[in-house]
Amino acid sequence: MKKQLWLTTFFMVILASFGFAQIPPQKKSYTLADSLRGSLTSALRTCYDVDYYHLSVKINPDSQSISGSNLFKFTATKKFDQLQFDLFDNLSVDKILYHQQSLNYKRTFNAVFVDFPKEILQGSRDSFVVYYSGKPIVAKKAPWDGGFVFAKHDDDKNWIATACQGVGASIWWPNKDQQDDEVDSALISISVPNDVMDVSNGRLIAKTDLKNGYTQYDWKVVNPINNYDIAVNAANYFHFFDNYKGLNGNLSLDFYVLPEHELAAQKQFSDVKRMLAAFEHWFGAYPFYKDGYKLVETPYLGMEHQSAVAYGNQYKNGYLGRDLSGTGWGLKWDFIIVHESGHEWFGNNITAKDIADMWIHEGFTCYSESLFTEYWYGKEAGEDYVIGLRKNILNKEPIIGDYGVNNEGSSDMYYKGANLLHTIRTLINNDQKWRAILMGLNASFGKKTTNTLSIINYINKQSGFNFTKIFDQYLRFAALPLLELRQENGKIACRWQAEVKNFDMPIQFEGNDKVYYPSNEWQILPISKPLSSVKLNRDYFVNVKVIGD
Repeated sequence: MKKQLWLTTFFMVILASFGFAQIPPQKKSYTLADSLRGSLTSALRTCYDVDYYHLSVKINPDSQSISGSNLFKFTATKKFDQLQFDLFDNLSVDKILYHQQSLNYKRTFNAVFVDFPKEILQGSRDSFVVYYSGKPIVAKKAPWDGGFVFAKHDDDKNWIATACQGVGASIWWPNKDQQDDEVDSALISISVPNDVMDVSNGRLIAKTDLKNGYTQYDWKVVNPINNYDIAVNAANYFHFFDNYKGLNGNLSLDFYVLPEHELAAQKQFSDVKRMLAAFEHWFGAYPFYKDGYKLVETPYLGMEHQSAVAYGNQYKNGYLGRDLSGTGWGLKWDFIIVHESGHEWFGNNITAKDIADMWIHEGFTCYSESLFTEYWYGKEAGEDYVIGLRKNILNKEPIIGDYGVNNEGSSDMYYKGANLLHTIRTLINNDQKWRAILMGLNASFGKKTTNTLSIINYINKQSGFNFTKIFDQYLRFAALPLLELRQENGKIACRWQAEVKNFDMPIQFEGNDKVYYPSNEWQILPISKPLSSVKLNRDYFVNVKVIGD
């Protein structure tokens, strides 16, 4: 969700007017801090696999400060006597304990390197605890930047939240801050002033009055979870609940909203059951029945916090009352409920190892908006919606970012990613097979981390087609493939222009079921019509250039 909109300018994709020129992107430079944060191969990070966190944090909204600890339970993947975890350097490491023994450490930027008194043997299970404190970074414009949000509602009541996708969970708590390593389970203990309550991920298992003006809320997560999904949400919430009879039985639905919004929420949150019906149809069972589903009002627009989805869409349909597709279909449902909940399947269930591959989260989830629309309003409506999103695409940078340096790709991961998937579906031309692929992705990669190559290989295998060149062009290059057309001897000739060598995506024209197979060489199609009378099927997201016009 982090970069979903607020781009200052949108570019209209006009198929017939684009040439094939691409401005080479400027080479990005990276620092040691980027490598320390983004590396998936550093021995000091790969030497241990974190199995469990117990995060315990006390929040003081008056001083905007926090203090607490995090227990790391891990399995050694190789022998080591030093490891790295991550914590932003504006927060203090107070001490690190290993079997009650204080450990030595040093800090480099936001990385913390810990020395153990003895070698930890491969395969051994062990633990250590980090104690920390300080004033966390306060987000200026969550969720597009990361950190804590200290807000007020109803004039003077505290309203506290966290959002840290992209920037990383280590902006507010110590952890191994890479998506490749998800813990199997977690306990989240948040202490807040007595006049508010905390809502975090999973299920509430204990509430303890600490007798010092604070109450501790213990939330247990029994499913694997991304670090950036672990969240604080604190206010004097009104809580109401429901249940949904889904594919895996009864799913608990819990809603936490500001008291002044109770009536609006009771009406607006009916979209949750519609969302679940659509997405269980397309993707399979909601992945986290044991942790339940929660929708929690936040002082920012929204975020896909696993089993505790953040909601701030002001109880309006669309995206704050606007239809991102311009078709009208986006005003028939609440964008944040649909989009952020879609991440429960793509992002939380299926997780990219490196944020360079965040299109796996955002492209599929943006496309889920179209599938929701199709489920409730018909296939043509779903097509209208995803095609309408094309006006928001920039085509300036590749969708995939640089690996190993904590670098996301371009914002085109949303709308261009969705239209890439719509194009792939069009090429498969079998909706039952396409649905089976979406469900199979969640079954095969669910509660795991993965990468672009694995996703592509799965789609290729299950579809029976090799789409690798197509994915590469759309994901790894900024420009769309260009289909050139010209009139030749009364027939239509065509060829592809693309950066990917031997790009050869099949095409169809409107009103014609025949599939044609252009290459990068001119070829004459058996179509004896003037060019002005043919039009490429609108479901193919490409640029078209007519030679000779």
